Amino acid sequence: MNSLGFNKSEKDTKVVVAMSGGVDSSVAAVMLKKQGYDVIGITLKLYNNSNVSKNKSCCAGIDIQDAKNVALNNDFEHIVLDYQDKFFNGVINNFVDSYANGETPLPCVKCNETVKFSDLLNEAKKIGADALATGHYAIRKGSLNNASLHKAKDFAKDQSFFLFATQQEQLNYVRFPLGDYKKKEIRQLAEKYKLSVSEKPDSQDICFVTSDSYRDLVKNLNPSVNKKGIIYDLYNNILGTHDGISNYTIGQRKGIGISGSKNALYVIDINKDQNSITLGTKEKLKKNVINFKNINWLGGNILPNKLDCSAKIRSTQEDLPGILDINSDLGTFTFEKELDNTSPGQACVFL
Repeated sequence: MNSLGFNKSEKDTKVVVAMSGGVDSSVAAVMLKKQGYDVIGITLKLYNNSNVSKNKSCCAGIDIQDAKNVALNNDFEHIVLDYQDKFFNGVINNFVDSYANGETPLPCVKCNETVKFSDLLNEAKKIGADALATGHYAIRKGSLNNASLHKAKDFAKDQSFFLFATQQEQLNYVRFPLGDYKKKEIRQLAEKYKLSVSEKPDSQDICFVTSDSYRDLVKNLNPSVNKKGIIYDLYNNILGTHDGISNYTIGQRKGIGISGSKNALYVIDINKDQNSITLGTKEKLKKNVINFKNINWLGGNILPNKLDCSAKIRSTQEDLPGILDINSDLGTFTFEKELDNTSPGQACVFL
């Protein structure tokens, strides 16, 4: 059995590698090639914006050329697929709609869920690939038909949070060659392989936002979100007006435009139907019980009704212990200590 879990030789195992043009996916592709696998690199063209390449992006014009060069210099096939429409409809529109609905979007999750692990995965299967490999920092364990998802060795770079929406069938097919490496080791391998991208900076979280603020993108694509509304306190007293709910997120303190309060005020609630915002003091943000729906279990076995485990609601948050309670497709997670800045649209990821 080879390192990817297939009962055949490396040269007889065809692997499509999703190449963003960055150091991680480039190392993943070259690593597999050097191990003897039949590698095909695929880069997705996600947007056509000359300004994007000036930021820490992925899949922009310069990134496509970087991926091509890596493939050419290491003697494996490289394909570019134009996914601009798919990316716009599946990721950018969802991002804009989420803010218009008073929610906090997760564009990297949506990109993995729709473009990478749905459309690209299907492309890989069409060309007869045995697996799709990516440069994500995560670990896949288990058999070909019952894989489970785990945190990467490098906790500081772990990306398993962004993969929570991956379906079981997709996880069975996907591989993460970098999961057992530290980021420092990947940079060292890039230098060892003499890759031109060895010192290329990592991509930013929201690769398609090219201005200083996501609000510019939201306003340009959906001008209706700029509708003025009322700002209330927790007792329904009017404090002022706002210029559109998309300009605010739960837990926001700065840029609200309300002064004169003895205590610092935070956004406690965003009401889309009333086009209103409610402010309150920081303690009103705190809660330790999270209600959620649309559970996706990637634990490799049957989902229990109750489980002591850890969870987090933001990728940068530390794992916090608590109790998971499941009732069909709905559930709650009770953290041992209170959190703040919880917002509709976020994910609660169990670890």
